Amino acid sequence: MRIPSWWPKLSFQVWLIFIGRLLSQTGTGFTLFYSTLFFVNQVGLTATQVGLGLGIMAFAGVFGRILGGSMADGAWGRRSTLILSLAISSLGSFGFALSYNFWGFALANVAAGLGQGLYWPPAEAIVADLTTREQRNEAYALNRLGDNLGLSLGVAMASTLVALTGAYRLLFVIDGVTFLIFLAVLWFFIRETRAACPAAEPVLAGWKTALRDRSLLVFGLSNILFTTYVAQLSSSMPLYFRNGVGIPEVQIGILFALHGALIALLQMPVARWLNRRTRIQGLQGSALMWGIGFLLVWLSGLAAGLGAVPASAVAVLALAVLSLALVSYNPSASALVADLAPDHLRGVYLSVNSLCWAAGFALGPMIGGMALDLPQPWASGLWLFWVFTVSWVWGILGFLNRLLPCKVNRAAVPLVMEPAPLGNAER
Repeated sequence: MRIPSWWPKLSFQVWLIFIGRLLSQTGTGFTLFYSTLFFVNQVGLTATQVGLGLGIMAFAGVFGRILGGSMADGAWGRRSTLILSLAISSLGSFGFALSYNFWGFALANVAAGLGQGLYWPPAEAIVADLTTREQRNEAYALNRLGDNLGLSLGVAMASTLVALTGAYRLLFVIDGVTFLIFLAVLWFFIRETRAACPAAEPVLAGWKTALRDRSLLVFGLSNILFTTYVAQLSSSMPLYFRNGVGIPEVQIGILFALHGALIALLQMPVARWLNRRTRIQGLQGSALMWGIGFLLVWLSGLAAGLGAVPASAVAVLALAVLSLALVSYNPSASALVADLAPDHLRGVYLSVNSLCWAAGFALGPMIGGMALDLPQPWASGLWLFWVFTVSWVWGILGFLNRLLPCKVNRAAVPLVMEPAPLGNAER
């Protein structure tokens, strides 16, 4: 059977990582929307206790990200660090299933946060190790596709399971089992991808190099803004559509289901198109789409007030544009960091990228929540504020464009194929 020309030509191990991430994110989807409801309404914790537990998870996640990057580049390597992260994450999931009070809930959050933090640096680094620069946009897009599909499947199956059985604790057990399945895939089928065992050095030595890399730090500023945008999709936007625009909850669920389906549909074609653009051009295009999407979200509130155009129709258009923004951002950002990183420090560099996500998902909901507590029209002004910040992103990316070395600041697949330069073009 002939493989279609548009099918990503990636190594078998990249496809195995995709399958593993699809499975583990399916498990995460089982608990994504039900965790807070279960612990407040079924276990009897207060909303404040649940919020404190989630804060503990976030703190443990930051520690895990820092440690995970160093371990992935050090003697542990990518594979062992990833296996350890999945083992700890499974303990966290089973801990949630066995939690009947705040202290059990808090300990489960520590394990879940630590496992999640340890996971991202080696998971991203192993993809960079297994691909060439020309393949990275598509490889990272494929893994994001696995994440998004898994979450969507998990949410759908969890809704059915809860409706039929009401067995909330079973959701956490399933989540833990999917982590163990991914662990088994890594144990039996994935080899270590780090180039060579490094010489003995302090655990955090690689961070000195990363934190002196001006290009990485400048990118980090723009990346924190990008991740605050991503956070709006799951925090502020559903609440604004319900309370600010007046869209019923059932319709909001349908809107975001369509949003997820569109992301899955666009992910690979957009990644292929991005190969003919520089990483900076891909990120600038994403920033432009974020700005247009947020402007449309603001217009949905205006449409609800005027009644001239159905607000839900404007919301559909907004989420369609934001889907394009997200699928343009994810592969471009990860691929740029992988291009910047020396081979032996990919784990640390991608840990910096992951820490930007932690910062963005801390700042984004906080800013959004404060804004949406204001009376109208000030609450709607949140979306105009995000539109304004796109100019900051463009300014940072323009400065970064001048900083990047030529071998990083070029298209992965040039529009006009040129003779290959002598020597190794990779960093």
